[in-house]
Amino acid sequence: MTTTFPDISINTDRLVLRALEEADAPALAEMMNDELVGAWTAVPQPYTEAAARHWITEYAPSERAAGRGIDLAVTEFLTQRLVGIVQLAKTDWKVRSTEISYIVAPWARGEGYASEAALATAQWLFGDQRFERIELRTAADNTASQQVAQKIGCISEGVLRNACIARTRTEDGGWTELRTDYIVWGLLPEDLDGVADQMAEAGYSSYTDWS
Repeated sequence: MTTTFPDISINTDRLVLRALEEADAPALAEMMNDELVGAWTAVPQPYTEAAARHWITEYAPSERAAGRGIDLAVTEFLTQRLVGIVQLAKTDWKVRSTEISYIVAPWARGEGYASEAALATAQWLFGDQRFERIELRTAADNTASQQVAQKIGCISEGVLRNACIARTRTEDGGWTELRTDYIVWGLLPEDLDGVADQMAEAGYSSYTDWS
């Protein structure tokens, strides 16, 4: 039984999802220093290019080799500019289940990139990798991430009370942690029925290919 993800490239009309490359380090560091990324993720703040290079050259390859997950750079098809990240983690190969998360650069938000990238990843997981479940967790107040989950067909399955640590700015410009709830979303293969058509009607790509 396969227990690692392949070296994959996933294409949509507008995006290419591929392995992170060292040349992505400056753009990745810039993205991770965004206010919303600081608030809703656990990445160190400030986030350095050295940390980005460590993620690209050591952390991401080790996660894929160990079968725990895969980190994909989301890039514009035409410009090849890094617009975001899709991450799969906590993969259970027996259950054929994994947890998905996504980040989009601030300049690229509002274009439907997160939904397009997440849907393409889900189509690849269910179609090519024969997965049976994708899980997504969003902080209770992270409405943007919840909207993406709904767009790609995720079903809200419940709340993990007080299970998430988010961050907020302090008066002196630093960060302080606060506890909040996690909303748990599940996505099964049948949940994708009609989702691509709905996104196409909304003006987003419904075409996905991988190699």
